[in-house]
Amino acid sequence: AASDVYKRQEIRPDAVTKTGLMLGLGEEADEIRQVMADLVENEVDILTLGQYLRPTRRHLPVVRHYRPEEFSFWKEEGEKAGFKHVESSPLVRSSYLADRQFADFRRSNTLVTLF
Repeated sequence: AASDVYKRQEIRPDAVTKTGLMLGLGEEADEIRQVMADLVENEVDILTLGQYLRPTRRHLPVVRHYRPEEFSFWKEEGEKAGFKHVESSPLVRSSYLADRQFADFRRSNTLVTLF
């Protein structure tokens, strides 16, 4: 929960926090922006955005497939919102290039721990 992230930052300010969103389940642009704002407000540092892909017929269907340029748009929106690092493309997953994300983050910040 958001309060847990806040507590972690309060207890361990050098912690790097990261989360991810899967797009394509029927979300609206204003909902994506609100989630981004809430995450930034709660000091989440890194955001990943990827396309939801239905793993089996028992899972929720894909409502919409985003185009690569839309993922570029959401990357820019995330950066404008205040995330320190954003990965955004159809095949991005939470662990996508995590080592690169952390290295990029460390170059621009003094934080040292990744949870």
